[in-house]
Amino acid sequence: MAGGMDLGTGGKGGKKPLDTAINMVPFIDLMAVTISFLIMTAVWTQIGRLQVSQAGGASSDEQETEEKTKTVQLTLLVSPTEMRLTADQSAFDPIPLTRDDKGRPDLTKLVARFKELKAQLPDQAAITLQTEDLVRYEDLVRIIDECIGSGLPQVSVSAAMG
Repeated sequence: MAGGMDLGTGGKGGKKPLDTAINMVPFIDLMAVTISFLIMTAVWTQIGRLQVSQAGGASSDEQETEEKTKTVQLTLLVSPTEMRLTADQSAFDPIPLTRDDKGRPDLTKLVARFKELKAQLPDQAAITLQTEDLVRYEDLVRIIDECIGSGLPQVSVSAAMG
């Protein structure tokens, strides 16, 4: 015995082989599970990424561009019966939320209001939708689609206050 290891050179029975077959199936199973977790983690980090901007005052470069481009805070309050559009402190007439024969909301008046607004403020790109709890999800999706189609691609959604 040299160093606590049996070299197979002594005792009865002769030589023992040092080469043994290693079972690779558990190793392959371990690698398959590890790779699947790595792939899922990579996908989740892409999904979980948020686009955020710093809150607070704008830098001098941003202030210069804000002076060149006129934008206002647009808010669309959506309830199950009507929509109210406000631009900064001025409020427009409420738009009744009517439905067509298929049960979808008729948004032609809202699109016309967006066209008027884009004519006055061509650089406007952001709008905030404040929805009440009783607004149907499919109605909200249609309103978001109309906002994007009317040239307001930066749509944010929040709960209605009050």
